[in-house]
Amino acid sequence: MNFKAAVLTRVNKPLQILEDLKFSKLKRGQVLVKVLHSAICRSQIMEIEGKRGNDKYIPHLLGHEGAGIVEKIGHGVTKVFPGDKVFLSWIKGKGINSGGIKIKRKKKVINAGPITTFSNYSVISENRCFKIPKGFPIKKSVIFGCAVPTGAGIILNEIKPSQKNSICIIGLGGVGLSALMACKMLKLKNVLVIDVDNKKINIAKKLGYKKSILLKKNETVKSKIFKYTGGKYFDYTIESSGKSKSIEFAFSITRKFGGKCFFASHPEENSNIKLKPFDLISGKHIHGSWGGSSDPQKIANIMSNFFIKNKKFLNLYFSKEYKLNNINVAIKDFKHKSVVKLIINN
Repeated sequence: MNFKAAVLTRVNKPLQILEDLKFSKLKRGQVLVKVLHSAICRSQIMEIEGKRGNDKYIPHLLGHEGAGIVEKIGHGVTKVFPGDKVFLSWIKGKGINSGGIKIKRKKKVINAGPITTFSNYSVISENRCFKIPKGFPIKKSVIFGCAVPTGAGIILNEIKPSQKNSICIIGLGGVGLSALMACKMLKLKNVLVIDVDNKKINIAKKLGYKKSILLKKNETVKSKIFKYTGGKYFDYTIESSGKSKSIEFAFSITRKFGGKCFFASHPEENSNIKLKPFDLISGKHIHGSWGGSSDPQKIANIMSNFFIKNKKFLNLYFSKEYKLNNINVAIKDFKHKSVVKLIINN
């Protein structure tokens, strides 16, 4: 069968829309999914711009969070079946890890990993397919592919805060917003949000977190923070803006003797962070989070109940929708406009 996909053919260039690609017969552990919707993640932008290091797989397909309907399954697949509505995630879950595929086109080979979503059909590894919780809208389930398991997972799986703990979330993109949503679900009140975008600060306020700081360029923000905290540092900080300096700042406002800084962002390849050794021996901890230590199915089942009861909160993620043919416009808007999640309708 023919399918359409947005393909990365050259680093830092627009994706090329190809409509004459063909799949081979499904192999063990593979699932053919009719991809209806996809979302764009900051890490995918970095991949397109060549900021994640040498890309030896070009040309290749992209996209690591989406939703669709299972069309066919390969040998050994027992987790999903034809007709199932599924969300797709880069984070591994249960099932066979079937690896990527190679697509032949005009004597050339186009690579695809175990999950790609910038296409109207995709061959997905079984362990990247998950059933959409009952009653949850298929289009909006794209957030379960990356943002929610990572952001909410940091709160629910890694921090597991008490009502007394103080938390600072820096950067309110998809991951940061999902961390804040988990805080809202747990009814945590001692939470501060910092962002450089006033629209995202307003999102935090709509969730009831009035203690939010708009960080302006070259502004010293610690004095503002301490007005909220009474001069105290935070029990937990979460950094999700993707900047090395921001990770350093998050660590600097984490308290000594047991305070923990988590970051799930992905700064550019070869970038480094600088930390004071004394902070480490004083009991501060810093943790890189890989997908919030989440099983996407479990975290989706937990958070979907909260979102179904609070649809106005779910809607805060989304702004605009695009057709797959206009994905380069969507990428440009994601980079330069105040958005959390854009939906690509394939």
